[in-house]
Amino acid sequence: MKKVIIIGGAGTVGEILYNHLTTDYHVLVFDKMVKNETDTHKQMDATNYDEMLEKIPEDTDVIINLLRIDTSNAIENVEAFNQMTDVFFKASYYLMLVAKQFQIAKVIYASSNHATDYYEENGYSNLAREITTKDYPFPKGLYGVLKVASEEAGFIFSLHTELSVINIRIGSVPKDEKKALLKNDRLSRTLLSKQDLVALFTAAIEADVKYGTYYGVSNNTDKPWDISNAIDELGYRPHVNTDQLKSHD
Repeated sequence: MKKVIIIGGAGTVGEILYNHLTTDYHVLVFDKMVKNETDTHKQMDATNYDEMLEKIPEDTDVIINLLRIDTSNAIENVEAFNQMTDVFFKASYYLMLVAKQFQIAKVIYASSNHATDYYEENGYSNLAREITTKDYPFPKGLYGVLKVASEEAGFIFSLHTELSVINIRIGSVPKDEKKALLKNDRLSRTLLSKQDLVALFTAAIEADVKYGTYYGVSNNTDKPWDISNAIDELGYRPHVNTDQLKSHD
């Protein structure tokens, strides 16, 4: 059974993945927000390289990087810039250094659709076609810039080491899908359902891919992002779309 470590796993995406991946994998969650440690949930500051070296098990097979902090401004002040750089870039680099040192086979990086959000408006593509991972990344804010930077850092690790790096540009993953769909029209196009989230990350865990970048979205009507390479290269099979979710209200 593969050992999968979820870094920053205390949020919505981490909880969904932990609850479902434990059926097939030995899953551990590391997060700064863990207050009461258990056998499966440990406290760790991923911006501290030495702490990660100490706490991440050397026999790990796959690291999933879900690190996040709240951000809302396109251009941030110095304090926010430094904090975001620590979480969204430095920690990503540190994790890959740890993976290299321990000879961990794979890092799956939870990137963001904000890497190309210049091409998207209210869940619609502005390109008269779906946005692909071959489109030059044009983020509209610092958050997207740092996500792209971490994707590219993953490429140099895949190029110069044995590490496999898979970037998943996640769409929208609300806690309550049906309620969120009623309140937010954009979600009808950008939603990554819980079932498809698990299917996509499971496919990424199992895929024999050295490096790749993929959009994480369900096969929704009028979705802005292309998922054909995730289907072809990872074996991702989306099961749910928002039309189905709405029809079951």
